[in-house]
Amino acid sequence: MKVVVLVKQVPDTYEKRQIALDTGMLAREASENVVDEIDERVCAVAADLKKADTATEIVAITMGPANADKTIRKALALAADRAVHISDDKLAGSDMIETARVLAAAVADADLVLTGAASTDGGGGMVPAMMAEILGRPHVVAADSIDVANGTVTAVTNTETQKLTLSAATPAIVSLTEKAGDPKLPNFKAIREAKKKEIATTSLAELGLAAGPEAAYVRNVMVSAAERPPREAGQKVSGETAATELVDFLASRHLI
Repeated sequence: MKVVVLVKQVPDTYEKRQIALDTGMLAREASENVVDEIDERVCAVAADLKKADTATEIVAITMGPANADKTIRKALALAADRAVHISDDKLAGSDMIETARVLAAAVADADLVLTGAASTDGGGGMVPAMMAEILGRPHVVAADSIDVANGTVTAVTNTETQKLTLSAATPAIVSLTEKAGDPKLPNFKAIREAKKKEIATTSLAELGLAAGPEAAYVRNVMVSAAERPPREAGQKVSGETAATELVDFLASRHLI
């Protein structure tokens, strides 16, 4: 069984994130870029499948800029046998639909695609479902655990009120929560071996796609951006006239 894990390079979640005022997008150069934490947990699940002889090959796929090699190497050290890096300047600023189109083309030959339920930088959580729709495959959403046997993936998903056991025939796409895997720090041997593993770089032309913001059916256009003004101290009321002052304040703003 060929298992694909999707990994994403994101700004460090422990650092302050900023919006670039010239583009309206996340300023990725403003902080250190790392592999998304939830993707490390996805890699841990894939590694368990490999240990159980369920996965015969694990391929890490990322769509990102040329400097995403650090993210790819981490995935190779954690679980993957090889990696595919989709890198193309035309993809910069892609929305979820365009991202799903590209990733769907890249994972078309996989038996099982494992991905995080939502990235920490965007948090949309819709890309796995969009990929499943494009490929015509079942999608198991927000799985806390999975079991794969006899061409079927069985997952446990917990909602606010119920515990659901879901199953789907492979090929399938499964999005995993942070509860699904417990990643371990790769040891020196794994890190050293990761440096020798294959990373295939591919472009839109090689995937046979026209994608990215310029190829989107519809797109958002930023018309203006500005720094958020500093917070100002509010009006203080106290003493015997506090109630009257508060009423006058609310009335002046047509709140009462």
